Parts: sequence; C-alpha cells; structure tokens
Amino acid sequence: MSFPVSARHSALLLLCAASNPVLAASPDPALDEVTVTGRLEETLPQELSRYGSRVDTISSDQVERGGYNDVAQTVQALTPGLYLSPLSGPFDYMELSLQGSRSSEVLWLVDGIRLNNRLYSTTTPLDTLPAHMVERIEVLEGGEGLFYGTQSVAGTVNIVTKQFSDQPDGQVELGLDTNHGRHANGFFRTAIGEHRFVAYASKDKAGGFQPFGDADYQPSGTDRERGYDVASYGLKYAYDFGGAARASFGYQHTDATLDYVRPFEIARASNDRNEDLLTGKVDISAGENLQLYVKGYYHDWDTLFSQVNNSGGGAVVISDREFWGFKDYGANLLAKYSPGGALEYLAGWDYQHYSGQDQVFLIAPNAETVHAPFVQVRTTAGFSQDVRLSLGARYNDPGKGKSSTVWSATGHWDITPALFARTSFGTGFRLPDAYELFVIDPCCEQGNPNLKPERSQYLNLSIGGRAGTAEQHLGWELVGFFRDVKDLIDIVTGPGGIDTLDNVAGTSKVRGGELILSGRMAGGFSANASLTVTDAKPAGGSLQQQETPKTLAKLALNYAPRDGALFAGLTLLRTGDTFRSAAGARRNYGNYVVLDLNAGLRLGADRRHRLSLRLENALDEQYASRVRTGTTDAGGAYAFSFRGAPRTLHASYAYEF
Repeated sequence: MSFPVSARHSALLLLCAASNPVLAASPDPALDEVTVTGRLEETLPQELSRYGSRVDTISSDQVERGGYNDVAQTVQALTPGLYLSPLSGPFDYMELSLQGSRSSEVLWLVDGIRLNNRLYSTTTPLDTLPAHMVERIEVLEGGEGLFYGTQSVAGTVNIVTKQFSDQPDGQVELGLDTNHGRHANGFFRTAIGEHRFVAYASKDKAGGFQPFGDADYQPSGTDRERGYDVASYGLKYAYDFGGAARASFGYQHTDATLDYVRPFEIARASNDRNEDLLTGKVDISAGENLQLYVKGYYHDWDTLFSQVNNSGGGAVVISDREFWGFKDYGANLLAKYSPGGALEYLAGWDYQHYSGQDQVFLIAPNAETVHAPFVQVRTTAGFSQDVRLSLGARYNDPGKGKSSTVWSATGHWDITPALFARTSFGTGFRLPDAYELFVIDPCCEQGNPNLKPERSQYLNLSIGGRAGTAEQHLGWELVGFFRDVKDLIDIVTGPGGIDTLDNVAGTSKVRGGELILSGRMAGGFSANASLTVTDAKPAGGSLQQQETPKTLAKLALNYAPRDGALFAGLTLLRTGDTFRSAAGARRNYGNYVVLDLNAGLRLGADRRHRLSLRLENALDEQYASRVRTGTTDAGGAYAFSFRGAPRTLHASYAYEF
C-alpha cells in the first residue's frame, strides 16, 4: 500500500496549521473526566484510542447545555472534522462526510448495535434518534472494520444511551421552539441490591418550517412545511453476579411520522416509522487475565410510506402506506486474554442475518447472512510504557456476494509527557446493500447478486501535544488522512441500455488534513476549533467528490463554571465549496457560515432547576443543505435546493432529581 503525498497535499496540511490562530479545545470541562471502566464492549473505543485510533467524545452535559433535540444536530455542531448537513432541520435525512467519505462509509451504532439501513447504505439512520437519551457519543475516525465490520470505512459513531448508576437520579424536561415545536423528555435510573434499572422517554413534535425557497416551488407543490412527530422510550436492566459477571438487557422503541416533502407535485407525503432495538448481553471477568462478552441483538425497522400528488386538477394517491423495511439480528462474541508479559490478545466472532423488502422502490423480499471471525494482538506496558502497538485481521463471509478479508495496524507513541504521535492503517470494506443486490424495479436499475464488496486502503497519521494543568491547558493535534477505494458500486449502463449495479474500474482517492486546537482557561472558559481540508476524487474523475466539502471549519466557545449558576456558549460552522450535479449542471452550494448561541441558568440551592435558551442559526443565514433535480409542472427538469434551518429560538426547563 502506498499513498504518495504531493507538494500540493503537503501545502494543504501546512495551510491548516497556519490559517487558524484560535487557541481552543475541549468544549466541555467534563470531557477530560469521561472514563468508562470494567466492561469489555463499553471500554473498546477508549482502548482503541490508547492504541492509535482518534476518538472524539460528546458528553450528555454538552447536549443539555447546547439545547439539542436530535443526535444529528448534536454531532454536526460538536464533532471536529465531520460534515453533517440535516436537510430540513431536526429528525430528517442528511448529507454526511467524515475524512472525505461518502455517507455510506460511516457506521452508526446505538450501544454497540449497528443502526445503518440494510436496504440503502446511503440512507442515514438519524432521523428518529433524539438527543435526550444520550449518555455520550463516541466518534472514531478512520477505518474500524476490524471490530465493527461493514461500512466502518472512514469512521464509526457509537451513541451510548443512559447508563446504569449505583445511585438513584433522573431528570424531566419540557421545551418549545419557534418552528411550532414541542419537546418533552425524562429519564430515571436506580439500583436495588445487585439489580440496576434505567428508563428514558422523549416526545418531539413540530410543524416545522418551509423547507424550500419560494422560487423553487411549482404550483403543484402545495405542502409548504416539513414537520415531524417522534416518540421514543427505552428500558434497561442489569444484574451483577458479584464482581465476576453481569447480565444485561435493553429495549428501545420509536414511533415516528416524518414529512417527506418536495417542491413539486406533492400534496402530502410521509414516512410512518416503527422501530425496535432489543439486546441481551453477558459480561464475564475471569480474574485479571480473561474478559469476554456474548451479546445477541435484534433490530426491526419498518416504515409505511404514503404519498398523494396534485395532478390533473385533483389529488392522486401514489402510495398508500406501502411497506419498506428490514430486520437485522445477530450475535457478537469478544474475548480478551492478558497472560502477562509484552502481549495481550483479542479474538471475536460476528454473526449477522438481515432480511428486508421495499414495495415503493421495488426490492424483492431477500435475506443475507454474514459470518466474521477476527483477531488482534497488541502490546502491553511489559513491552513499553511509552509505545503501544496493535495488529489484527478479520474475515467476512457473506452468504450472497463475495467474501472479504481486512487487516489493521495501529500505534501510539508518547514521545514526551507533552508530545505524542499516532497512526492507524490497513484495509476496509463495505458489503453491498439490499438495493444493490436485489432491486427489481422495472422503471430503473437492476440489482446484481454477484457484486464484490467495496475495498479500501487507509492511512491516518497525527502528531499532537498538550501543555498546562488539568484546570488550565492548551492542546493541539495535526492529522493527515489518506484513503484509496476500489470496486466502487455504481449504476452502469449495459447491453440494450439496461442499467445495472456493478463494480466500476479505477480507484477513488481521498487526501486531507485536519488541525484541532483545544484549551481550557480559568473561570470556567473553554474552547475548541478545527479546520479540515479535503481533496476527494472519485474513480476516473478530476473534480471534487459530490457532497464532500473542500474545507470545513468549526469553533466552539463555552463558559461553564463547575459550581456556577450561569452557563453560555456558541458554535460557529463554516462550510466551504461543496458540489452536486443537478438539472445537467454542477452546482456549488457551500460557502456559508452558521452561528448558534446558547445560554442558561441553574437555580435553587442545589442547582436542580435549569432554564436553557438556544438561538439556532442566529444570523439567519440563507443556505442550501442539499441540491437536487426536480420536474416542473410543464415536464422539464430544474434544480432546487433544500433550505437549512432558519433562525430558531429554543427554550426549555429541566428539573434534576
């Protein structure tokens, strides 16, 4: 594997370092205190960070103070280097790019359960994920296919829901926003002897805002607001068998009605979602030398799609609660053996079975099974106190489609107490989704059950440092990322003009750099900033990959004294050139700045009451979150833009107990 870095790419990395003078950092004082102990699966992201993977963590305190209602907007604002653009505000589909990736190359998890859509790998799974249930969000950069499997090509995002506690605590919260939104949520957790319980629930409903500009609407597009109605609840239970074992169970359910609007033809359209996540796990610790867990999971994602069009002077039913959905279940096993000495060993096995169909964009009922054993060897303090290394491999054997073997290596070197270097490199993969394998819609392209997985090679390199004390410090990190992707799956026109899904020749190349700055100051002030520069070229092309910004800058400033009543902050997002072809032309819909402000007050002798305000898009920036091709009422093609969320005021009251 080789990644030639040209003078131009080197200059991009130097530009990152030279063009952002802001001293910044962890936006939350609590972030340096986030520790997860004891359970093998829960500690895996932190362990990967120790061995060379880069991990960003968003805490529940950040979510609460920022006034976010869904996970997508939380990650958009608070994760360095991650481009995420919700199409029409909260609880919607989105554009996504991490280290120059396509949206299909990032894996999403909830408590370690894969959440990605098994029918369409490009359909992001965040439109029904409220932020109120979050304990923390872990964003792992770079290829993580060794432990997490398909789609973890450029990164993995693990959303950890409310965790168990030895002491009873909870919260209830009510909120409003100026997009006719109403929000209510709460959680409670406690322990009774060896039994532990968690319950959480939320309700988010809004009439929404006009998602397209006036000029984009055709007379036939009469639905002028995009709203949502999302209800979620979760239950978790654990029993501890002394210190040696724990059995735990979790269940999460979501009901949602999500408007699906377009500026032409549609009188009304919606997806009615019903989703269940169920998991059971046993964690075992056999002394200091052996840890393991066995987990089973079940994910049922069902949607009924309805669409009524304006046509010929009347309403025409296009879809009447037509079904599209999938079931995904499986088992995970991971064991860690530490015999003492210089090395320790991890080994595991993944079993995945998924089935699904789509009656709207026709995908026949289908099923797929994947077996994947994997191993990793890594060093311990017996090898070195300052250098940590790992090497691993995974074999993926799907029942349909081609098998794939991937490997990864990582390293972290503490050069001095104030300076470190780290790297991760290896191969990744993305298995074909059900649409790519099985679509049979006569109007459009045809699936191909002989598709090969998309294969990638990646290299992440970084150097960074930190100076100061726990209370006052400055940190920095300069990151370079490089990725080659082969066997891309795309629509290919074959003999007779028939469009088929196939692996295309050539290599897609991603080269980029990122500068991350962090700092904490006296009196409760903290900040972070990041600048990402990306050069992403698809196979056979010379233009920037669609929906991948060339530059992305983020800034977060916060005031949050540990025992203070007042807190405040801002986030600033600057998105550079971003392109998409629509109506026969390549269009740049980037180059915009979005500013969010937040402030709040904790009241009462014990600070249990919290009043919060958030002014989203405070400058009321008019920007496009996506561009697409539509059809005029006269039958021609035209380009239209989704409108990013306008200035919106959010207000909430919470009581902690």
